[in-house]
Formats: sequence, C-alpha cells, structure tokens
Amino acid sequence: MAKYKELYLQNEDMVGWIAIDGTGINYPVMQRNPNFYLKHSFEKEYSDLGVPYIQEDCDILTSDNLVIYGHHIKGGRMFGALEDYKSKSFYEKHKTVQFDTLTEQAEYEIIAVFKTVAYSSEGYRYYDFVNAENEKEFDAYVGKCKELALYDTGVTAQYGEAHYPLHLRILGTERQACRRGKKGKLT
Repeated sequence: MAKYKELYLQNEDMVGWIAIDGTGINYPVMQRNPNFYLKHSFEKEYSDLGVPYIQEDCDILTSDNLVIYGHHIKGGRMFGALEDYKSKSFYEKHKTVQFDTLTEQAEYEIIAVFKTVAYSSEGYRYYDFVNAENEKEFDAYVGKCKELALYDTGVTAQYGEAHYPLHLRILGTERQACRRGKKGKLT
C-alpha cells in the first residue's frame, strides 16, 4: 500500500501496521529472526520498548494464525492498553483491531480475551498454533480460546477465515483472538 511505502523503504522488516481506535496502539509491525524487535526500535537501535513483531514461523500471507508480540508498558504504552480488555465494557467500545499488511487493509473482530502464562506448562500454548491441519484442529483451537475467555463476545471464527492473536510479552498475558470481518457484521 502506498501509505506504507516510505516506511518500508526505511526498514524492509516492516510487514504491516496495527492500530486500535481509542487506545495508544498505533504501531508498525515487524518480522525478522526470533525476538530481534523485542529489544530494538523500528530504526534497529537498542530499545527497552521494542516494537511489535510477528512470530518468526508465521507467514503474513498464508498462516491461519498470526501471533503479534509487544511489550506491556504501564500507562497504556505499547500493548499495555490491552489490559483494559479485562473489562467487557471496554471491549464493547473497542471490538475491532485494524491490521494492515503492506498489500491489504483489514479489520478484525475480537473473539476472545483471556489471560495465560506464556511459555509455561501451566498456560495455554496458543503460539504453537500457526496453521490448522484441518477443520477439527481449527475448531479445537477456537474452542479453547472461548473456554478460557474472561467473557463471551458473541463472536466466533470459521475454518478458512484469517484471524490472529495479540500477545503481551509479560508473565501474565492478555490475548485477543480475532477474525477477519467488517465492522458491525459478523461473517
């Protein structure tokens, strides 16, 4: 997309842009070797804040599930604003996530919000799910997300639709599983 061309020319690791209206989430999304952008800025300089990035084994064009990582920073910075999704009333006012790739604009509806312990046998390993082998595997993934949900959003996903979670890089993580759709229309 033309609006991202100049940024992409500054850093070819950029694969998209994520934004949630009414929050501070409005960032480029990167993809490179494991965890590089966990501690590097868009300019590839050291930064404690890092910049949101997509898990290395996700294919931006073909994966069933795109895992986007970002730091949880107090005061709503970076993905810290996702803490507000603990409240269903906040969700009701912020039901969608805008995620644009370099070639396509897309709006995603949140299907589940839950808290888990990342990279532990105690938590749900949603980041292991990148591509469904079949409809049964996909339905099991969505079912587990709904089972762990803090509240019912009334939204679900169907096999063959693209969706992705947002993952906060902290011990207790909030996560939203989303599906592609148009605002106000459950498809």
